[in-house]
Amino acid sequence: MSHEFDLIERIRGQVGRSSRVKVGIGDDAAVLDWSQHPECLVTVDMLMEGIDFTLDSATPEQIGRKALAVNLSDIAAMAGRPTACVVAVALPRRGGFELGQRLMAGLLPLAQEFDVALAGGDTNTWEGPLVLSITVLGEPTGRGPVLRSGARPGDWIFVTGPLGGSLSGHHLDFTPRIREAQALHAATTLHSLIDISDGLAADLGHILQESRVGALLEAEAIPIAPAATGMSRRDGQSPLRHALADGEDFELILTVSPQEGERLLAKPPQGVTLYWIGQVTETAGLSLKQPDGKLESLSDWGWKHGFRDQ
Repeated sequence: MSHEFDLIERIRGQVGRSSRVKVGIGDDAAVLDWSQHPECLVTVDMLMEGIDFTLDSATPEQIGRKALAVNLSDIAAMAGRPTACVVAVALPRRGGFELGQRLMAGLLPLAQEFDVALAGGDTNTWEGPLVLSITVLGEPTGRGPVLRSGARPGDWIFVTGPLGGSLSGHHLDFTPRIREAQALHAATTLHSLIDISDGLAADLGHILQESRVGALLEAEAIPIAPAATGMSRRDGQSPLRHALADGEDFELILTVSPQEGERLLAKPPQGVTLYWIGQVTETAGLSLKQPDGKLESLSDWGWKHGFRDQ
């Protein structure tokens, strides 16, 4: 019977060398060389079967890739550079050995694409569903990390791609906007930045809360993904609502001064797509302006992990 150490040795043989990892898989803790930068970005995300994916609708390779991709998206949301990761996984006892190998087969190519070293982690087996938790370490670039708290009244609001309908497949195959974030950081002064995991309305709301400002979005300006239109035909909700609330788009929301906004629209950095969607306001709250001028509050839209009362 195979056990966790067999799987770890199998993974260890697939992991390439990295100059940043002085001691990697095989010891009680990894040793990383952090002499190149005084600051460290740290992010962690947990994915659970039945909430973030199902094994009957996604392959293990897709799940492994997504588990790393969502963390890389968080590094992108700070305009940072990812360098290393550690992976903790709770595998079901039945079929877990093969499942673990296939998860790594999806994760490792994405790690190689963005030069992220797999430095270690933890492996367990149990009678429950698949659970993955990945911690990614990174470093700031350019002017330092971009926070949620820097948006200013008058700022223009942009997103980097069409939104909505991600559960049709995009949430499993998206590319983290690492390169786009770094290109924007080098090209302009970003006042605030966040990735879209819980939905445009909810994640923009995090910027507004941390910056103590509000925002007005233009309904006609919101870029809607074709998948949102397809989902609309099935569930009757409008494509716009899907674009505002679905989540797991993993595009970026950014705010910049109006002057920089005009410059970016006229000449965005190479490889970066930008859509202007509205403006930051001094008055708190998030509102959507319809073509007829009617205003709608978006303050409670988006995904939230909930609890049940005992």
